[in-house]
Amino acid sequence: MKYGFVLPIGDARAAAQMARAAEAAGWDGFFVWDPVWGIDAWVALTAAAMVTERIRLGTMITPISRMRPWKLASETATLDNLSGGRVILSVGLGALDSGFAEFGEVTDRKTRAELMDEGLDILTGLWRGQPFSYEGTHYKIKPTEFMLPPPPVQQPRIPIWVVGAWNRPKSMARVLKYDGILPNTMTPQGEHRPLTPDDVREIKEYIDANRTEQTPFNIVAEGTTPGDSPGEAATIVRGWSEAGATWWIEAMWTIFDQPNIADAVRRRVEQGPPRV
Repeated sequence: MKYGFVLPIGDARAAAQMARAAEAAGWDGFFVWDPVWGIDAWVALTAAAMVTERIRLGTMITPISRMRPWKLASETATLDNLSGGRVILSVGLGALDSGFAEFGEVTDRKTRAELMDEGLDILTGLWRGQPFSYEGTHYKIKPTEFMLPPPPVQQPRIPIWVVGAWNRPKSMARVLKYDGILPNTMTPQGEHRPLTPDDVREIKEYIDANRTEQTPFNIVAEGTTPGDSPGEAATIVRGWSEAGATWWIEAMWTIFDQPNIADAVRRRVEQGPPRV
């Protein structure tokens, strides 16, 4: 299992400082969130890339429906080259309460799903190079020869982790095309519920039985562990690892009621990952 840390709050300078601390403490990945309006994820990750050498760098998550796919292709490929092939792109529909309606972004779920699928087609197509053309419902692209950028370092593509609704067939069909799943578990009534290790076992069985892509595939679990109790932390992640999860993401999303958030985040980063 590999271990990542997602920065809950902080500007680009803080991202660079925390990424460097995370690499020194033995974390395998460093992630930032990708807001509608806020600290730019790709600027923050670029700052992190400049002060690190090994740690993987990515978003948690990028809602492609509100992106220009060609702009995202440029940002990810540029960062992958700068970092020496360390980018991970996590994508999903995004949280509507993060500002979609306020800034006039599409809020209809079906349309957002269509935009994500077409955006992923364009993203991976542009990464492969020119000539590339596309005819979709929302996007139409013709080949170009104007100042073409280099392809990403990682081949056949930058790894793409997709938020997948388990076990919804259309959502899982999208997941199977890419390189990892951020599981979103739902009741038969369509309500969200917490992910369990049993869910991870079922997801792994499904992936093993249905995926035909040859790239490595990751199952990502997230939560919090006590950095000051390595034994307890190891016990928490061991269950996920044994079930088939390949990444654990330390996600301190409930930290905002603490008085010194930056100090608490740095302390947890420096304590290191909850290794089994």
